[in-house]
Formats: sequence, C-alpha cells, structure tokens
Amino acid sequence: MHHESIQVRAGRDDVTVTTYVLEDSPELLAGRRRPAVLVLPGGAYIGCSDREGEPVALAFAALGYHAFVLRYSVHGDWGFLDGGRIERRERSIHPAPLHDVAAAMGIIRDRAEEWLVDADRIAVAGFSAGGHNAAMYGTRWDDRAVVEAAGGTPVRPAALVLGYPMTDYPLLHEAPAPGDGGAPRTHDAASMALFGRTDPSDSLLREVSPALHVTAATPPAFLWHTAADALVPVEQSLSFARALARQGIPFELHVFEGGDHDLSLATQATARLDSQIVPPAAAWTRLAAAWLQTRLSLPVPSAQGA
Repeated sequence: MHHESIQVRAGRDDVTVTTYVLEDSPELLAGRRRPAVLVLPGGAYIGCSDREGEPVALAFAALGYHAFVLRYSVHGDWGFLDGGRIERRERSIHPAPLHDVAAAMGIIRDRAEEWLVDADRIAVAGFSAGGHNAAMYGTRWDDRAVVEAAGGTPVRPAALVLGYPMTDYPLLHEAPAPGDGGAPRTHDAASMALFGRTDPSDSLLREVSPALHVTAATPPAFLWHTAADALVPVEQSLSFARALARQGIPFELHVFEGGDHDLSLATQATARLDSQIVPPAAAWTRLAAAWLQTRLSLPVPSAQGA
C-alpha cells in the first residue's frame, strides 16, 4: 500500500489528503485502474474525527478501492465542550471546507495515472459534518468557484456515501434533534465554525443546505442514519433522499433503529464506547459495498492460461 500525506493548501499543514493506494499485482488488476473513495470525517467543522478517517479508508481498501482521507479546514477549538466560548476563525468558514474537497479531488485526478485511479469512478464518502461537506460537493461540483478550486477542470463524483449527514439547515429548525445530548451547544459551535456566527441568515442556511440544491447533475447516493440519532435527526437523510427522488437520481437509504450519532463503522474497530458497537448498524458497510458494486464495479481480469 502506498501511504503518504499531501498538503492541500499552501501554508496549511492541517489540510491534508492521506493516501491508501493499493499496490498492483499481476494476480489482481494487472495494471488496470481501480475506482477510489475520498473519505471526509465528521467533527462538527470543529475537528476531523480519527474514528471516521483511517478505519473507514481501510474498510474501503479491503473492498478493493483506492482510498483517501481528507482533513479539510476546521475550527480546531473544542473548548466549548467544557463550557468555554468558541470564537470566530476565518480558516473554517464556508466555502473553505467545500473548496478543500474540490482541491483533493483535483489532486486525485492529476495523479490518477501514477496511482492507477479511474478518475471517472471516484466516490466521496462523508460522516456527519463530513457528510454535509460531501453532499455539498455532490451538489456544487460544477459551480465555477468549486471548479477553480479543483484546478480548473470539474471533477464530478461518481457516487456519494453519506453517513448521518446534515443536509437541510432550515429543516433542522422545524425538526430539531429528539434529545438534548449537548445538541444545542454543539450546533452553536458548528455554526460558529462554518458560518462565523451562531445566527446565520436564512439565505445563508439555504445556500449551504445540499438537500435544497439537488439537480439532475447530482450523483447517485447511498445514505444511512439511525432513528435514535440525538444530534443530527434522521429527517436530514430523509430530506436529501426526497430531493434525489424528485430528480429521478438513483439512491439507497437505510435507517437503523438503534445507535446514536457518530457510529462510524459501528464496530469494535471504531468504538470509543461500548454503545458505539451496534451490529445492526454495522451492516451499512456491507450494504454500501453491494450498492457501490453497481456504481463503481471493479473490472475482473480475464483468466490467463486457462
């Protein structure tokens, strides 16, 4: 496996793409290109979760995909969890995280020949805030500023894989999280990180709500959520699914009954707490793999000397 960390923004060693590029072999694809998955960890735009980064990339690599983890622009101050006040920081404010995704996709495209990546089969997978960022890119990949951030040539994702994503900010006000679980404080901190304020305008909230910007150019999507999510309500995934359905875009949606927010793989591999091991929800990786097989199927070499 080829493993390196690549700086995405000049002068920003906190914004990087880490590669998990599979080595080729005559017994595998014999020089043919593989599809890839760019993973965007969650973290409320305050940070990028380790639990939703490398373990997820390795899970996709085990399925035969080249994998990449993007640590995009985030605020970086978790002091609000101890009752502190989060201050405005320009580096994480929209559209910086979105443009980081575009830049990462541009890097993968530009080095596709070297890494044996099929540039037409790159999926973007994200969780929570990373799911929001992935959905933003899926609905904005052809915007002029996003294309410029990708190096001047648009890179359309072949598919989206969204785990418990935020997709519709106006809906969040209509259908807030079912339990407190620190949700109001976390949402205020995430708002300060992404918008630079805790009271963004309605027009800004609509601008950054990918469920409101789905078009015929939006790629197919796989979504999963839990009905018990106490931080990002399941209605967020339902809203994006409805938008896809209205446009006739293929999608698959799975809602698991149990399990709170930020489950990642929902297995021991990513669990910080016993409550984050949820076998029914852990099925999402198997389900996503089957769905991706129809979207990013790996070529099977013809038998030699049979």
